[in-house]
Amino acid sequence: MNVLLSAAFVVCWSSGFVGAKLGTQDAGATTLLMWRFLPLAVALVLFAGYRGRDHWRSLTPRDLARQALIGLLSQSGYLLTVYYAVQLGVSSGTTALIDGTQPLVAGALAGPLLRQYVSARQWLGLCLGLCGVALVTTADAASTTGVAWWTYLVPFAGMLSLVAATFLDRRSRTQVAPADAMTVHCATSAVVFTAAALATGTAAPPADGSFWLATVWLVTLSTFGGYGLYWLVLQRSGITEVNTLMFLMAPVTAVWGALMFHEPFTAQTALGLAVALTAVAVVRGARPRREEAETAGAR
Repeated sequence: MNVLLSAAFVVCWSSGFVGAKLGTQDAGATTLLMWRFLPLAVALVLFAGYRGRDHWRSLTPRDLARQALIGLLSQSGYLLTVYYAVQLGVSSGTTALIDGTQPLVAGALAGPLLRQYVSARQWLGLCLGLCGVALVTTADAASTTGVAWWTYLVPFAGMLSLVAATFLDRRSRTQVAPADAMTVHCATSAVVFTAAALATGTAAPPADGSFWLATVWLVTLSTFGGYGLYWLVLQRSGITEVNTLMFLMAPVTAVWGALMFHEPFTAQTALGLAVALTAVAVVRGARPRREEAETAGAR
């Protein structure tokens, strides 16, 4: 079951980069993100109301505020930077590469912040994964022209935002069901992106049908699939394994691009995918030994 969940997570999370490319061809990042989250948040909040107040009594105002902050970092901050980077001209492969450095950052911080042991074999897998991601995206990054250097810092900021949200969640003493967490996160993002779109005069959606196709794509595959599975796999398997799976995003995104946009899929891309798969196998074979303090913090 864990293998199937992990595979579904990789495919769905990677679909977000493709959806961003589809949607930003016809509209700005704030427009696409507003219409991705506003209807979804309304539906989730109505469903939460249908379930009744008793379902939410176990969560204190502090728990809800913490989940809102996690949503602000993991959805609003992360997605806005990814979409904006694509809109500025950074390719989906390069964006996925920068996003793929998250495991090394999280792995370096796991010890001091979560008191979690990271073995030498896990570090080997993490380094192998970075090499695989670099192989896939090096050629793509080298061929990108007309893009200012500072635009590459935009997705890097988003990666740090997602890392911060992950650690904030793992240090929480209250375990929130993924469905409840998603409701709070999406409501937070709907408020943020609607306010941003209204403030910048970009709230009106384009009439092009491809925009709505991209919106449906992002809601079903990226939000319910990728984002929902991220927190589910995180709870079941831990931060190291989740972040190792992030190494597969750039290679899989390259496959998406080849199939949907006829982007080149070279021998170097295939080699990078093989290296990334090897990295996942190496880390999966080395289960982290968690101390009691980490378990208490995560639960």
